[in-house]
Amino acid sequence: MIEEVKSILPEKWKWIKLGEICSFEYGKPLKKENRDVNGLFPVIGSNGVVGNHTEYLVNGPGVVIGRKGAAGEVTFIKQNFWPIDTTYYLKIDTEGSLLYFYHLLKSLRLNQFERSTAIPGLNRNDAYDKFIPLPPIDIQQAIVSKIEELFSELDKGIENLRIAQQQLKTYRQAVLNTSIVEENAQTIESIIEKLDQGWSPKCENQSSTDTNEWAVIKTSAVQHGYFIDWENKKLPNELMPRQQHEIEAGDILITRAGPRVRVGVCCMVKKVRPKLINCDKVYRIRVNRNKIIPEFFELVLNSPRYQDKIEQMKTGISDSGLNLTQKAFLKIEIPVPSIKKQQNLVLNIENLLVVADKMDESIAQSLQQAEVLRQSILKKAFEGKLV
Repeated sequence: MIEEVKSILPEKWKWIKLGEICSFEYGKPLKKENRDVNGLFPVIGSNGVVGNHTEYLVNGPGVVIGRKGAAGEVTFIKQNFWPIDTTYYLKIDTEGSLLYFYHLLKSLRLNQFERSTAIPGLNRNDAYDKFIPLPPIDIQQAIVSKIEELFSELDKGIENLRIAQQQLKTYRQAVLNTSIVEENAQTIESIIEKLDQGWSPKCENQSSTDTNEWAVIKTSAVQHGYFIDWENKKLPNELMPRQQHEIEAGDILITRAGPRVRVGVCCMVKKVRPKLINCDKVYRIRVNRNKIIPEFFELVLNSPRYQDKIEQMKTGISDSGLNLTQKAFLKIEIPVPSIKKQQNLVLNIENLLVVADKMDESIAQSLQQAEVLRQSILKKAFEGKLV
């Protein structure tokens, strides 16, 4: 099999096991209370920079790979740095360009090697056994230059999309703030029929587009005011689906755990493909439709006033991992006018937001396409088709 793969590489390239040309070295513990926020050197965790310190462990530039938590994430650091014990840092021999290996490791998607434990972990020996394409050093440098040229243009486009996304968010908040008024306040607990959270088994490291396959949503499927059903991971064939967690149109989803900015994100599922399961970091709510319609409930929870209330009740020791407890969430009081008034308010707000919603959906699709394009660039680069 390897001989067949070798034959497609350009001249002077070779296939080599990752572990034959580089090593993943362990980072060193550095507790938060022992760091100096005024230090000049970045402290690097699995997801990137987590602080600063007056001392460093490794001479920069360098590459850090997530070992625990965000296993397989890859970060490039230009200066001297301190990788903590949840990470590896990369050492390569003289045949390798550091930036070539940075982009190569990004393309390998090392999280596919994470071991199934309570905290995802990357075993470096699994990565070492991976065959990689290795061109001569001058070609490595040419590939890096081309990748960075293409990524620069791509990043400019992504930045413009993010700016437009933020402008739409500001407009939506203004509309909701002026439309949702306090009236007949009732607790969330008193107006819903059911609240549960889903299931997060060890899934395959790929999304499912086949509606005959079962898949589990990622928390990124839940956005403020809209649902993205392609943000999922395929359920392995050997696992029986827990069909009680299958998402249905009309369900309200709200993220309950994750980084601060991703906790309390809420949407109503307007339409959904079959065989899609809720994950355990997302609450699913089914409202009592005699008291409140799900469309109005979604708008209230996404209004700045109630997002602020949710923000105040998030718990946890760091912004990278917070929770929204069920008990606190159910005690929130929200306005519950008559069903007729709710319907009128929803209609008025939707008329104001319809164009913004279409633009937001288009931006989300463009951002997804940008990531696909980024992976396509890397794939071509390491097949020798970029230079």
